Order: sequence, then structure tokens, then C-alpha cells
Amino acid sequence: MKKQFFLAAALSALPSFALADMVVSDAYARSTGPSAPTGAAFMQITNDTGQDDVITGVMSDAAAKVELHTHIADGDGVMRMVHVQEGFPIAAGETIFLERGGKHVMFMGLNAPMENGAEIEVTFTFETASPLTVTIPVDLDRMPEGHSMSGHGSMGEGHNN
Repeated sequence: MKKQFFLAAALSALPSFALADMVVSDAYARSTGPSAPTGAAFMQITNDTGQDDVITGVMSDAAAKVELHTHIADGDGVMRMVHVQEGFPIAAGETIFLERGGKHVMFMGLNAPMENGAEIEVTFTFETASPLTVTIPVDLDRMPEGHSMSGHGSMGEGHNN
């Protein structure tokens, strides 16, 4: 009887360990059209691991090359997109936002068009946490909150993603 109690107690603790991980929410991917060579994915990533970490990379079969990108202003104040080789730090208990015009996942050399309603599988790697594979829906109609269709540039322009 005592063994069963301890076994039950140990098993009941497992879900809490499984929840202590990186969590992706509100993810979506998009491209500018059926023949676009590039696309991007946006989401929120929360670090529930209890320790600071770094998103070191991203992989997907959706494109020939997949990278972590952000936008920076050059000397003339023009925003340009750049690969962030060192990755994105994410403190314990914090959430980072991968969003248009900022940090995002960039797909270059798409293997197939990003069709509305399709899904893309993406695997994130971290310095410490286990790799995390997520399925991201393609939503070509989604706009960032507070933006309208008018005046919003396409992804191909580089600074309005």
C-alpha cells in the first residue's frame, strides 16, 4: 500500500515537470503571395523553465533556409532586416514577442507556397531547454493589432513585416 501511494504521488508530480518548458502561443505564418520566395512566422514564446535561456536557432522543412531575424535602423534611420546569429535571450518567466517589424522567424527559399490555412512545422533550439517543435498555421489575412490594410507594406519591403 505504501509503495502505491509513493508511486501515485510521483506520477502526479510529472505533469508539473512537463509544464516547466518553453511555451509558444498565438503563432501564425505568412508570405506576400503564392510565388513569394520568402515568408515569416510570428508568435509569443514564454520561458517557463525556471532559468534564463537563449533561443539559438530554428529549423523547418518549409524552406531552404530558416533563421531568426530582427529589424535594425542603419545610419540613415532606414530599417533593415538582419539575421540574429546569437539568438534571442529569454529570461526565466518572461515572454518574448516575435512580431512584424521586430523579431521573427524568416523562411528563405520556400519549398512550397504558404497557402492560407496550411500548417508549417518549426523546431526551435535553445542553449539549455530541449528542442521544441510546433505547428504554425498559415494566415495570410492576419494583420497586427492596431493596423489596417491601408498603409501596411508587404513583407517584401523588409521594414514592414
